[in-house]
Amino acid sequence: MPLTVEDRQLVTPGDLLAEVDYKAGENTYSENDKIYASKIGIVGSRRNIVHVIALRGFYTPQVGDIVIGKVVDINLGGWVLDINSPYQAILFVSEVFERSFNPRKDELSEVFNIGDMILAKVSGFDRTRDPALTLRGRGLGKITHGRIIEMTSAKIPRLIGKKGSMIDMVKKGTGCQIAVGQNGRVLVRGKREEDVAFTIKIIRKVEEEAHTSGLTNRISELIKKEKM
Repeated sequence: MPLTVEDRQLVTPGDLLAEVDYKAGENTYSENDKIYASKIGIVGSRRNIVHVIALRGFYTPQVGDIVIGKVVDINLGGWVLDINSPYQAILFVSEVFERSFNPRKDELSEVFNIGDMILAKVSGFDRTRDPALTLRGRGLGKITHGRIIEMTSAKIPRLIGKKGSMIDMVKKGTGCQIAVGQNGRVLVRGKREEDVAFTIKIIRKVEEEAHTSGLTNRISELIKKEKM
């Protein structure tokens, strides 16, 4: 039996999506051989799995995710970061100091202080403890320049695009460097302020129109128009 809704249709919690032939995917649930939406979002399906792309919701960390976090506390073990999630993340001193850490001599606030923004990677998370972060990776570390904007984390995949197609197009079209955090924070760096402002305009358009078809073409035309 086919879907009871159209592909990319907007649905709300409790809406019937499919029956019998489908399996419940992300943001859906199964009851009496029927599948319903559990969040407000856009319907999608792949093979025999139906899912909903949430338009709102908190970021849930996954190992390997790149995130942009804000230092909110410092303790003997390291730094506590707000990653725009119900979970606070921990950056342990062992991920920063290549030598042994001496709490009597090493002042952690001189490395990262409260309020500092950090580009990091989720190295561990199992829902029984706060996610752990690492700075081991290209380009990771304290953010010293650029503009950080926030968007709904559920729409980050649309900004990235299939195999990075959308974000690559935006980077090439604007000449800006863009670091996308899976937690809904995006860092934009550019040589000219007008380039940065235009890039942010594009990102906002992607966020607002993430649920619509033909978005890639519209973004491409917007970039071409700007260059004329």
